[in-house]
Amino acid sequence: MEQQLIDVSRNQHILLTEGELANYLNVSVAAVRKWRGQGRGPAFCKLGSLVRYKREDVDQWLSTRPKGGGAN
Repeated sequence: MEQQLIDVSRNQHILLTEGELANYLNVSVAAVRKWRGQGRGPAFCKLGSLVRYKREDVDQWLSTRPKGGGAN
């Protein structure tokens, strides 16, 4: 079965799966799960046994992350 990629850049109200979030952040699914378990990742929704992430919650979480690269 071929996996379809979703263009998440156009819709802020889309719900992302763990895999889609990992792809969006360029990290592993294991990292996403670890962050969720530690309470360090973006807010998530439980739909029965499914875990989903709202794109706007992910973007808001990213905006709170430390930024680097500035000259001292």
